[in-house]
Amino acid sequence: MAAHLSSGRVNLTALREAGRRELREFLDKCAGSKAIVWDEYLTGPFGLIAQYSLLKEHEVEKMFTLKPGRLPQADVKNIIFFVRPRLELMDIITDNVLREDRGRSPQRDFHILFVPRRSLLCEQWLKEQGVLGSFIHREQYSLDLIPFDGDLLSMESESAFKECYLESDQTSLYHAAKGLMTLQALYGTIPQIFGKGDCARHVANMMIRMKREFPGSQNSIFPVFDTLLLLDRNVDLLTPLATQLTYEGLIDEIYGIQNTYVKLPPEKFAPKKQGEGGKDLPTEPKKLQLNSAEELYAEIRDKNFNAVGSVLSKKAKIISAAFEERHHAKTVGEIKQFVSQLPHMQAARSSLANHTSIAELIKDITTSEDFFDNLTVEQEFMSGIDTDKVNNYIEDCIAQKHPLIKILRLVCLQSVCNSGLKQKVLDHYKREILQTYGYEHILTLNNLEKAGLLKPQTSGRNNYPTIRKTLRLWMDDVNEQNPNDISYVYSGYAPLSVRLAQLLARPGWRSIEEVLKMLPGPHFEERQQLPTGLQKKRQHGENRVTLVFFLGGVTYAEIAALRFLSQMEDGGTEYVIATTKLINGTSWIKSLMDKLEPVPF
Repeated sequence: MAAHLSSGRVNLTALREAGRRELREFLDKCAGSKAIVWDEYLTGPFGLIAQYSLLKEHEVEKMFTLKPGRLPQADVKNIIFFVRPRLELMDIITDNVLREDRGRSPQRDFHILFVPRRSLLCEQWLKEQGVLGSFIHREQYSLDLIPFDGDLLSMESESAFKECYLESDQTSLYHAAKGLMTLQALYGTIPQIFGKGDCARHVANMMIRMKREFPGSQNSIFPVFDTLLLLDRNVDLLTPLATQLTYEGLIDEIYGIQNTYVKLPPEKFAPKKQGEGGKDLPTEPKKLQLNSAEELYAEIRDKNFNAVGSVLSKKAKIISAAFEERHHAKTVGEIKQFVSQLPHMQAARSSLANHTSIAELIKDITTSEDFFDNLTVEQEFMSGIDTDKVNNYIEDCIAQKHPLIKILRLVCLQSVCNSGLKQKVLDHYKREILQTYGYEHILTLNNLEKAGLLKPQTSGRNNYPTIRKTLRLWMDDVNEQNPNDISYVYSGYAPLSVRLAQLLARPGWRSIEEVLKMLPGPHFEERQQLPTGLQKKRQHGENRVTLVFFLGGVTYAEIAALRFLSQMEDGGTEYVIATTKLINGTSWIKSLMDKLEPVPF
């Protein structure tokens, strides 16, 4: 699987370029030398848009992390705050500004850049603190959709799911609609919009309204995307709860991938020197960037982990054979040829060493008894076995005080696979959890119920078996080495969200009308008029391009499943993925956790 869509018809560099241009324009407004004070959460996403060299070209000399107290010494004319519009950050900025030595000469100019939108509330707050007048430029930088890879965009809005489903706050949906408008300005109007879920309906409505309100936004660009599919995360609450079994999915499950980077335990990456008995082992975590620019990673990232070992050993043989060639290079021409290939070969060798180490780290975990037991219970639930009674394994894990998030993932998975739990079973689990982990977690349980993850079975009937059978969500004969179905990403379970995308492309949603009604929220279709002359005439054998937008988060396993569909010979559809946030079960449950803090007396 080569670097996914960079080879396809969608080139996301135009989006990155637009982001850089907007940044340059802002920096140029603040004439003279600059220091940037970063809201720490933004440094990762910004790194995917602009390298430090771009900032340097525009006289950025220093970078600091936003924290209370005095700003560090910096001999610069401008101090620029790059922040999300959050009140707690405004307090820190106020503190920074008020502690500034007004007697110093020359005085420094302050500016503030809100990401992704200016906020009246924040500006009002700064005004009340008496510091709003200190800012010469107060602007916004619309970092809506960030290109993470050739076929992947994310808003990296970590609280989008909680805001939408628990707080009825639609801010992130507005940003999603804005991001889609930007995308259409660069890549043409998307003629067909399909959606499922309440949030999807909201986003589509906002897009239609924005288009009506800004008639100038209609452009004469030939459309790159044929279809937009908007999917609510709560249409498929099951998928993120299950353990992902692709290579990239497992890296994320175990170590957590942040803005394409992962930090790994250093001991597996220490250079092996003879006879030293490994004394000076590195203590700093090994930080690696993971994306399709790395040839080997592009090939193995979406494979089931059980299929990765054989690829790595094949690669090892090819590389050592290539290095052996040097003994056969006799003529000057041959030697020259070998030398010219050397940098590429060395990069391939170091890439192979890294991924062999990562695979060893993962294997230590996936071969453990606990991993196997946990996976067995997950797979029993997903295939519909014993979902309606208290599970012994879960009870044992609670008794042994396993990490709370692990327990919550399993209990929520059981609840989702049973369309809610019988009240008696639910009460039993809640009591056990609160008695073992503490009553302060009552808010978390409440949040999970509100989000539909851990709830009583209201209708008295379990719809999951019907949904599972109609959508073929459980496949017994899964082929992990040479997959023929998307269920390989969970070794048997086909992600419901991706199955919906697959069925939309062929034969269309009319075939599953009954099941769609069982899933939460409306399903709909909208058409956007294209200016004359821009209607597509499809060449024979030319693929359709569908943008799938997950509102509330997407997992790497789902991305792998969509890439698998893009690669299918007779698939006929190429997928690009967009989301509010890249998630896994742990980060997702964490975003819904609230601790009841004792009241200070």
